[in-house]
Amino acid sequence: MQPLYDPEAVRPMWEELAQCGVMPLRTAADVDAALAKPGTTLIVVNSICGCAAGSARPGITQALQSEIIPDHLTTVFAGVDMEATARARERMPEVPPSSPSVALFKDGALVYALERRHIERMTVEEIAQALVKAFGQYCSRKGPSVPPDVYGQVVRARQCGSQIPSFRG
Repeated sequence: MQPLYDPEAVRPMWEELAQCGVMPLRTAADVDAALAKPGTTLIVVNSICGCAAGSARPGITQALQSEIIPDHLTTVFAGVDMEATARARERMPEVPPSSPSVALFKDGALVYALERRHIERMTVEEIAQALVKAFGQYCSRKGPSVPPDVYGQVVRARQCGSQIPSFRG
């Protein structure tokens, strides 16, 4: 599937998560493999929208600095990783397709979701607190995802959809 957005233009938006140990999934097979792993798997449906830049990604990365985090940290990018995003959404049928969103799976089963409709009304701190609470309930891996000095160097991507060119490849 051809992306809607230029993958190079959105690079800073997925790198923000990658700097905190979140690995991109590009294909449906990648999503299936991630969810086949035992333990807990976080899937972030990343986005070019302003609420992804303003609160979702900063809240997610802040939550990943907590004492307990998911075993596997992953992301798909809506509008770029089309096949992977479609498969991730198939695996969470209770959650209306939207981005950004965050899903937590335990042994492949959806146990928690934070939807765009929630994210739009939440601050960075509220998103982080909600995720930390879910991590505490379902996860057991010792955090943080990266050392504090690495987290302190995370580059926040602040552009939004109006600045992202369509893919013309």
